[in-house]
Amino acid sequence: MSGVDRRTSLAAAVAVGLLLGAQPPVFASGGPNVVRPDDRRLAYEGHWGRTAEAATTVNSGSRLSFRFTGGSVHALFDVASITVPAQIYVSVDGGPKRLRAVDRSDLEITAGGRGAHSVEISVKDVYSRANRWTPPLETGVVLTGLRLDDGGRLLRQPAQSARKLAFYGDSITQGVMALCELNTSDCADGTAAYPTLVADALHGSLTQVGFGRQGVIQTGNGGVPAAPDAYGWNHAGSRADSDRRADVIVVNQGTNDATYGADAFRAAYRAYLDELRAAAPHARILALRPFNGAHADDIAAVIGELADPRTDFVDTTDWLSPADGDFNGTVHPSAQGHRKVADRLIALLAKER
Repeated sequence: MSGVDRRTSLAAAVAVGLLLGAQPPVFASGGPNVVRPDDRRLAYEGHWGRTAEAATTVNSGSRLSFRFTGGSVHALFDVASITVPAQIYVSVDGGPKRLRAVDRSDLEITAGGRGAHSVEISVKDVYSRANRWTPPLETGVVLTGLRLDDGGRLLRQPAQSARKLAFYGDSITQGVMALCELNTSDCADGTAAYPTLVADALHGSLTQVGFGRQGVIQTGNGGVPAAPDAYGWNHAGSRADSDRRADVIVVNQGTNDATYGADAFRAAYRAYLDELRAAAPHARILALRPFNGAHADDIAAVIGELADPRTDFVDTTDWLSPADGDFNGTVHPSAQGHRKVADRLIALLAKER
């Protein structure tokens, strides 16, 4: 597409968004105080599709951190197609997390004084039942850049060498209903779910990918394919970074495949694990028994058949108790339940440090 055609197409999309009451996207381009979303001084964790125009994530738990000078910074977003705004936490200089909804094209982040500051943006929830797979997305975080104060600068991140931890699963991994018993963004919190808790405790780099209703056979909400077909993609049309350098991959699948027979499930689960192993030849893969026990024997059998010394079945029996308040509803762990799961995994993974 030529530059003229592209600008014409963009203008048409913006016009449609304005007619529907949406705010036009603000793109970071031009000017010394504007930072593009693919700037190498921005540190992304999780699945983000990154181009010069936008960094997009559809996953709760994804994170972005950066350092800057100045009294404030503006995070710029494309919300033209968004109908259910994602919720994020913003923390400045290690301070308390402030809840914000990504419901506008410009969110100002203020800091005390005009010196050097650090910011972490963590995705609390991307609503699982709205389209978050095929663009134009109805929910998700679409960052188009940063705008700094006049005279402000984006600073380089200090070099880090962290264990690379990846977690793949369904709405449990996403943190749905972690805070209360309704399937809403207000009750969901990916940062309270066990993947974030484990990564933070082990000072690891986090990839957290959870899709509501998804299984290795069952497709997910929001247009998301089943796990084997979704793996390797940020969303439709956007390839994800490879897990080739992952140190640990934790899989929690099977809960939503309860209606499928053992033979079909075993074949699909093994194919999924083969896919993970091909992508991450050196990673330790932990296959969790679903907390409700769905297909537990099938998962254990598949791991036994693989005879891969770097792939383990993790028996989660009795990790959680409904009587102790470890669940909101019948399937989803509460924040307390996620804490218990995290403590078990931390103890397991700390042995390999």
